[in-house]
Amino acid sequence: MTIQSIIKKAIKRLELEGKLLTPDFYAEAFCKEAQKAGIQSDDCSKVEAFKNTLNKDFQKELKNYNLTTMSELSRFLISKLNRTNPSHCADMLDSQSILIKRILYAVEMLHNKQATALATQSIKLLSEEPTALELDQFKQLWMNFTESYDDTFLEKLKLFGDIDRTDLKTTIEKLKISKASLENSIEFTNPKEIASLLVSSLVPSISSTVNEKILLLSKKIKQDPNILNNENIDKEIKKAISLRIALDKESVKEMISSLDGVLDKLSNRLIEMIESSDSSNIEIKSIKKELESYSTHTETNFKKAHQKLFTIAIALEKNTQSLSKDLRVHSDEVTVLSKKIQDLEVELVQAKESSKEDFLTKLYNKRALDEHMQIKEGEFERYGHNYSIVMFDLDHFKNVNDNFGHAAGDAVLAAFAKILKKETRNVDIVGRFGGEEFMAILEETDSKGGFVFAEKVRKNVQKARFMYKGERIAVTVSCGVCERKSNSSLKNTVNSSDENLYKAKESGRNKVVYTK
Repeated sequence: MTIQSIIKKAIKRLELEGKLLTPDFYAEAFCKEAQKAGIQSDDCSKVEAFKNTLNKDFQKELKNYNLTTMSELSRFLISKLNRTNPSHCADMLDSQSILIKRILYAVEMLHNKQATALATQSIKLLSEEPTALELDQFKQLWMNFTESYDDTFLEKLKLFGDIDRTDLKTTIEKLKISKASLENSIEFTNPKEIASLLVSSLVPSISSTVNEKILLLSKKIKQDPNILNNENIDKEIKKAISLRIALDKESVKEMISSLDGVLDKLSNRLIEMIESSDSSNIEIKSIKKELESYSTHTETNFKKAHQKLFTIAIALEKNTQSLSKDLRVHSDEVTVLSKKIQDLEVELVQAKESSKEDFLTKLYNKRALDEHMQIKEGEFERYGHNYSIVMFDLDHFKNVNDNFGHAAGDAVLAAFAKILKKETRNVDIVGRFGGEEFMAILEETDSKGGFVFAEKVRKNVQKARFMYKGERIAVTVSCGVCERKSNSSLKNTVNSSDENLYKAKESGRNKVVYTK
């Protein structure tokens, strides 16, 4: 390709690009066409040649600028020459950099997660002598942030007062949060859970009884948790809380009254014993001093108990000095009596435990079962906690006694009790109802769950090896199941379980019958 054709194409290029035929534009177009045609021209490489003659700092700086013509290179060099005070420019750049950093430090302290992160990154960048390209990139990030920043979330605060977007601190300090505004702005995420907690809090912590009004309010809240949003319910809840506190106080008074009775008896007994006492006068005085040190700001009923004890200490102090010899004479007798008292206390504890335990099976007896049924019934009436009753009766048990003897029958009963206890949970109650009849009270269990439990017991009994003196005794059990929810009362629930047991017996034994 000739130079003439390149010149023509360069002029044509200028026409297509809409540029004037000036020396600079023509030189640029000519060089592009020459490069396209693969022709080397000294005029086109003048800019690069001049760049290579500059010092390294200038060459490094020129890489950030796209200078393609001599005119652009000349303007760049002229601008450099016009900086007649380089130190002043450097000072200005340093001051501007410090100012920018201080502004970024301030932005970091603002309550905006995105702005804080961007400010931290910018401070780090300025500390690393960034290039112009890196500064342009961060400039764009800040522009994007300012264009996309959305403060409409502040509109939510209008409910509580005026909003000043130029001074958020003043806005927050002037907020007026009223009860009505809180009720409009706050919604309970789980009313049922809150209702359940409230009902539980209304149950007396000391008293064993529940007031009828508390019970009715608890049922009302459980049936409709949304009733808590009603303004009138506040008064009922406050009254219920007052009743609960009153019940607990009454129980405490009864306890204190009982304590007073014990102290009266103790006082009389000590006065009688003092007539034969020889206790150290110093020790008695220390008891009195200790009682005097008790706080006088306790509840009135406890003050009475304190006064009783203090009266005893005074009586001991007055009578001990004159009657010291008699106590030495009777000290051995007192020691014996003390040992007897300790033995009686142990026997009393054992008697109390055994009074609720069947001596043969070590399960609860009928008396204990009746008490536990009353407890479960109270939980059902208060909180709606369902439970099931399962009745067990060993089949043809009379034949076991007749054929093998009563000792063998007792062994079978004890073995069955172990199977029954093994299959029950910790929360369940099992006991001997009478003779060869047993009962299980299953907490939070319906009839179907009771059937599953009874069927498991029945199968384990059927495959178990009941042995007595080397001889196997075949044993089966019949079961009747009924849940409380399906009956109008505890008595009807027990009767229904017993009727189902009778049906199991009548239909061939070794079965489980339950009310569906």
